[in-house]
Amino acid sequence: MSIPQSGGDAGGPIEDGRDLAAFLEKGCKPRERWCVGTEHEKFAFLTDSLLPVPYEGERSIRALLAGLAARGWEELREGAAVIGLRRGRANVSLEPGGQVELSGAPLASLLDTEAELDAHLAEAEAVAAPLGIGFLGLGAAPTWTHGQMPVMPKGRYGLMTAYMPKVGTHGLQMMYRTCTVQANLDFASEADMVSKLRVALALQPVATALFAASPLFEGRANGHRSWRSRIWRGLDDARTGMLPFAFEDGMGFERYADWALDAPMYFVYREGRYLDATGQSFRAFLQGRLPALPGALPTLSDWADHLTTVFPEARVKQFIEMRGADMGDRGHALALPAFWTGLLYGALDAAWDMVRGWDAATREGLRVAASERALRGEAGGVRLLDAARAAVALAEQGLRARSLGEERLLDPLRPSLDTGRVQADAILAAYEGPWGGDATRAFDACRL
Repeated sequence: MSIPQSGGDAGGPIEDGRDLAAFLEKGCKPRERWCVGTEHEKFAFLTDSLLPVPYEGERSIRALLAGLAARGWEELREGAAVIGLRRGRANVSLEPGGQVELSGAPLASLLDTEAELDAHLAEAEAVAAPLGIGFLGLGAAPTWTHGQMPVMPKGRYGLMTAYMPKVGTHGLQMMYRTCTVQANLDFASEADMVSKLRVALALQPVATALFAASPLFEGRANGHRSWRSRIWRGLDDARTGMLPFAFEDGMGFERYADWALDAPMYFVYREGRYLDATGQSFRAFLQGRLPALPGALPTLSDWADHLTTVFPEARVKQFIEMRGADMGDRGHALALPAFWTGLLYGALDAAWDMVRGWDAATREGLRVAASERALRGEAGGVRLLDAARAAVALAEQGLRARSLGEERLLDPLRPSLDTGRVQADAILAAYEGPWGGDATRAFDACRL
C-alpha cells in the first residue's frame, strides 16, 4: 500500500484538472473482470522478549525480507534499504513500525484469496521461526509503547511522523501500533462506484464491530473493543471520516477527486526520494505553484500517490477499499473479504435498501459505538448486532449466488451473530480472568 504508485504515463504532466477524475474512472470494469484483492497487516515480534522486531540485525525485518527474497520474491529498495518485495501482482510491504503487510494480487474468487493467504502465512512462518520471530493478529499492539517501536527506513514515514502531531492526536499510534485487514473490490461504472461506496461507508461500522480485535493497549484495557477505530477518529479530519458528501446528489468521480484535492499533501516522490510537501496543496501543484517543487506540474503518478494519503473509512482509487476492520485471526482475515464481496458483488441493491434510511448522524454515531462497544453498540435507533445479522445474511445470499462455495468463509462470524461477542470480548474476558491482567498473554493467544 505504501510502495510508490504507478499512475500511468508517469513522465507526462497533468494539463487538465479533469484528468484527475478520469484517472479514477479508468478503474471501471465489466462484471466478468471483477476481482477481489486483500491486504493483511500483522505485527512481527521476537518470541523470547515479546518486543517488536527491529529493521536491522540478525533477527530483524531485513532478515525476514531477505529470507522471503530467497524464495522468489523481488526486492524493492529505497536507496540502499530493502523496503518491500514483489512477486507477480502481489507485494509484501512494511508499515512504519515494522508491521508486515501482504498486499495480495487481484484474484477471481475468495477461494483464491484463501489459498494466497495460507501460502503467505506458511512461507512467512518458515522464514520467521528459525529467527525466533512470530506474528500477531490484532488490531493494535497490546503492550508496546511508542518509544519501543522501530522505524522503517522509508522517506514518506519520516515526513508523516513529523507532520501527524500537528494535525491530530492519534496519528503516530495509527502509524506504528495498529494493523488492519482490508478488501479491495471493483466497480463497473460511475453509478456503480457511487452505489458501492455508499453501502461500504454506511456498513463500515458494522464491519468495525464484527471484526473488533484491539481492546488492549500499552498493557491495559483501553475502554474500547476497537482501539484502532478510535485512533482513526483522532488522526486528521481533513483526510479521514465517513464522507457525508458521498450521499449527496451529484456524487461521482469528480466530486471524490475534489475532496481528495482538498486534503493537504504529504510528499512528492522524485528520483527515488520523498520531498517534503506536508500541508501543501495539490491544487497549487496543478498550477505549478507547489513550494516543494516550484514550477513543476504533477503527473498521474503523483496523483495516484496522493490518493494513498487520504484515509476515509472506504477509499476510492481505481477500485474501492474497505478500511474499517481490525486484523484478527486467520478465520476473520478471510471472512472480511467474504463479507464485502457478498454484499457489493451479489447483494448491492438489498444492502442499499437496508441502509438508505440512515442519516449522516446515525452513520457517524454507529462508527463511534462500534469502536466502543462492538456489536453491543447502537445509534439512531440502529442496533449494530441487528445490522450485523442482516448484513451477513445478505452477504451469504450474495456469495451463494456466485456458486463457488465461498459462503463457508463467513462461518467465523456466526458465533458473534449468535452471542453478540466478538474477538475483542474474548480477549478482554481472558485478560480480566485467566490472564490475571497480563496483556503479554495475547502474544500466544493471538499468534497467527
